[in-house]
Amino acid sequence: MACDPRYSADQRGGGHQPENPLLPGGNGRQPVAGGPALAAGPGLSAVLFKYCSTFDSTAQGNIGPVLDALLAELGETRTVISPALPVNGRTVYQGYLFVGEQLLNESGMRHHPVTPMEDAHLGRLIERQGRGKAALIAWPIVARGPEAVAAALAAVNDPAVRYVVLDALSEQDLLTQGVALREMKLVSGGSGLAIGLARDWAQRHGARGESAQAGMPLVGPAVVLSGSCSVMTNSQVAAYRQQAPARAVDLSACFTDLESYVRTLTDWVDAQRDAPLAPMIYATTEPQTLQRIQAQYSDKASSERVEQLFAALAAALKAKGFTRFIVAGGETSSIVAQTLGVEAFHIGPTISPGVPWVRDTRQPLSLALKSGNFGDIQFFARAQQEFRHD
Repeated sequence: MACDPRYSADQRGGGHQPENPLLPGGNGRQPVAGGPALAAGPGLSAVLFKYCSTFDSTAQGNIGPVLDALLAELGETRTVISPALPVNGRTVYQGYLFVGEQLLNESGMRHHPVTPMEDAHLGRLIERQGRGKAALIAWPIVARGPEAVAAALAAVNDPAVRYVVLDALSEQDLLTQGVALREMKLVSGGSGLAIGLARDWAQRHGARGESAQAGMPLVGPAVVLSGSCSVMTNSQVAAYRQQAPARAVDLSACFTDLESYVRTLTDWVDAQRDAPLAPMIYATTEPQTLQRIQAQYSDKASSERVEQLFAALAAALKAKGFTRFIVAGGETSSIVAQTLGVEAFHIGPTISPGVPWVRDTRQPLSLALKSGNFGDIQFFARAQQEFRHD
């Protein structure tokens, strides 16, 4: 995501998602060329490459290759790794990523169907993907403030070090990072890092009164698309099914005749467009059912076919005039955003920590894109009921 921190985090924001960080490294290098081009545009001075706070990317992922490509395009030699989002229990200590009180590889992410996380050490994870070494700025340095962090960054003199992992245990640590990183052209991390960057810019230059309004969701037909099988998304789907029209994905139909099945689902969603709450199409299922599906179709084939379904469905609904897309799941969010042609957006109000509404800068589209375990149980309904804009 390339953005000007002036317009981030509940201010008017511009964003650019180069491509899907879950794809194999070789598949992810070419599409990032647009990121630096956007960053060099009017009013944009830095690139924030945003990924999930659980660093959903294995040794075959492409967070490293994307960072390497961005470094090359921007003429930089080093960036930071900061996925922490303490408000959601994602913290980094001594370079290890924690989910609550558990190491990443001991949490539910260990059994993620697409990106099973078998290591919590961010330095090792990024070194397996990228072309350089990793260093660490540990929490005792971060706790001393922005000047200490900036000095520690400047003191990294090994040319082989391309990635510097930053510890963070609280939001104050993210604010510290935002000040310390203000001169860097390329930074990377989770949505928590944007908090620090935006807060620093606003304090130095002043926030804009119209900013929050620019990202408010549009009025228009809405749909909920849920591809995540996380514990929280299962709870959210179960709750929303009691409130709104909902239809589960039939995976066998995806394999039998995907094109026909997309038409069937599109017609069903369109018929519910005037419902008080948006209709939902969901592939979300509990672990036992997911294991049976993966055993029948293979995890790779089933995941790819579901993503193809959501991509085609998003395109068809856009063509029918749907303007609001509420999407659950990192992979699903990525494929939907790409299919809809979203390249830049205004960042609107926060629905839940780490999940804002965003509004396309070129098209009449509003999106709420959430990672699997983000949001409260009533997330889908609240996203529609609490935020309205003419």
